[in-house]
Amino acid sequence: MESTKHKIIIFGVQGSGKGTQAELLARACNFVYVSTGDAYRREVELATDLGKQVQKIIDSGSLAPDEITNKLVAKRLTSADCHEQGFVLDGYPRNEAQQKALADLTEIAAAVEIKISDEEAVARLSGRLACRCGLSYHAKARPPKKEGICDVCDAQLYMRDDDKPEAIKERIAIYHKQTEPLLESYREQGLLHTVNGEQEIRQVFTDIAASLHLDCNYPD
Repeated sequence: MESTKHKIIIFGVQGSGKGTQAELLARACNFVYVSTGDAYRREVELATDLGKQVQKIIDSGSLAPDEITNKLVAKRLTSADCHEQGFVLDGYPRNEAQQKALADLTEIAAAVEIKISDEEAVARLSGRLACRCGLSYHAKARPPKKEGICDVCDAQLYMRDDDKPEAIKERIAIYHKQTEPLLESYREQGLLHTVNGEQEIRQVFTDIAASLHLDCNYPD
């Protein structure tokens, strides 16, 4: 398969590890990792007119409308590196309007669903701890050396509001309502691959690579 044919979407509820797996896949196979967050930041840094619009939206604490998100993603996916190397798309499309925009832009080679239960998602996300220096921890998976204290700056760790159980459940519900239905379209086209996300990170990666017939080793 030509590298330009590697156009892959990673789906999964929050906490499934889709971002981690998308980045691992990109590193291992020399694909371009593309996320909406990165697309936003890239445009803001370039200080384009679109980037200035995005900055205003970020400053207001609002979500970018589909029209702007679609433009940003389209600009990123049509860049030279994505064309030459292929890409792994994380966090897009999130709804039907975004899926239509993506279908009008390019043909996807594969979609991967990382499957975990809602209970597992809540358990993973509610254990996250943040530090104002930018580092993050997990009470079980990656705890700090000293409980509640950052290893680097000795500041008190805290739980973000959007990582509290009530907020997590709301985000999960939105995923089931808006994003999960998109999978059926890829299933009907024979493009959907579902893997068990409730395994070690390395095993999830191995399963994804095998399902996509990619000759890529887990990156060290």
